[in-house]
Amino acid sequence: MSESTDRRPAGVRRRRPLPALIFLLVLALAAVFVWWNVISDEHARDEAQAAACSSASAAPAALDPASVTLRVLNATDVPGKANEVAQTLTSRGFVVDEVANDSSGAEVAGVGELRFGPRGRGAAGYVALFLPGATTRPDTRADARVDLVIGPDFNGLATQEQVAAALAPIASAENAC
Repeated sequence: MSESTDRRPAGVRRRRPLPALIFLLVLALAAVFVWWNVISDEHARDEAQAAACSSASAAPAALDPASVTLRVLNATDVPGKANEVAQTLTSRGFVVDEVANDSSGAEVAGVGELRFGPRGRGAAGYVALFLPGATTRPDTRADARVDLVIGPDFNGLATQEQVAAALAPIASAENAC
């Protein structure tokens, strides 16, 4: 009788669960891998958007040049340089209310310097696009006027196309936020 209990009826096979378990394990690992990639991509996208938004908020705003009042000062040994730059800025729409030699006594190195008070910080950031490489020097003036001081390495203002190219990534980053 013990032989009959070990025998199976004809046509019935013994099932092996191990291959099915391995297959399910492989499917589960594949699902974990796919979700891991989805979550990490979403995290990277969120980080990229946060970086774009922070750079957009730190970048100078595109202003109407007519809303920016400048003083153009010459800190070079070349006479008439401030007048030449002032004419160019006026033709680009800026309001230039004074053209003179720099009498501050501060040594200006490089292409130039932008001096401004707390109310002129945004305008100075915008003007910096026109004078790439200029250093900034905040001061305590009460108005929003910006001093554009021409330095000894000054070769010219940025072109309108260069300024537009500098503002284009900022605009696209602001739109993403």
